[in-house]
Amino acid sequence: MPTTELTFRTARDADVPGLVGLIESAYRGEVSRGGWTTEADLLEGPRTDLEDVAAAVRKESGRLLIAEWDGALIACCRIEHRGDHAHFGMFAVRPDLQGDGLGRMILTEAERTAQDLWDVREMRMTVIRQRTELIAWYERRGYRRTAEYTPFPYGEERFGIPQRPDLEFELLVKQLG
Repeated sequence: MPTTELTFRTARDADVPGLVGLIESAYRGEVSRGGWTTEADLLEGPRTDLEDVAAAVRKESGRLLIAEWDGALIACCRIEHRGDHAHFGMFAVRPDLQGDGLGRMILTEAERTAQDLWDVREMRMTVIRQRTELIAWYERRGYRRTAEYTPFPYGEERFGIPQRPDLEFELLVKQLG
């Protein structure tokens, strides 16, 4: 149990290896099954890698936010400025800490940060449409489904190895402010 308050900061290059481990643990493999955000039944293989996370850390149009307790990395998310809105992604909470309200706090911080940094009034994200429990969680936080779908990048193993032929992403949107 943490002894200090949850803190947020922008990721640095030195954080990249830990971030890759966190993201992988939240979504893929057996460790991910300890939480409820696993994609292990939909996708195998890596979710991200050192290059992708390092690029996210260095990209000037965005922020990779880290949440820490007692100096330990427990969660992260990526927000990116895209003109009139911000895009939310690369969201991961340590599996053994999922289900206790941390995700809600981190999402709220990401929305606040996007508004403060870029004065945007909308947050967008894409979620695999088969992740109905996760989409329902976002809906409870004010996101709405758009019925706008984009295909999963089949054949590009850097995004994972699909375990079913019908994967696609749905755009979710929330008005901020």
